[in-house]
Amino acid sequence: MIFWMKNYCNYPPKSIYLRIKSTTIPMKTLNRLKIVLVEQNKTGKWLAESLGKNEATVSRWCTNDMQPSLETFAQIATILNVDIRELITPTKKDNE
Repeated sequence: MIFWMKNYCNYPPKSIYLRIKSTTIPMKTLNRLKIVLVEQNKTGKWLAESLGKNEATVSRWCTNDMQPSLETFAQIATILNVDIRELITPTKKDNE
């Protein structure tokens, strides 16, 4: 929802601000990174150190708040010694 709000300050100029009310949109699970890390008894911290990335970034990948690039997926697959397809949630069932 977007609405306009006027700033009623006592000094000029009076500014107009656009305010956006946040809404919760359900995120799709696009990657299986967290699952694969658990299966291999690895942590996000370990992966972040292995990749030279910030731990918070890897955490956001694991919770599917953000997605790594395909190049990064390839690096992760190499580090974890898995096929890159194991890191990504399939879009079709096997029988389709």
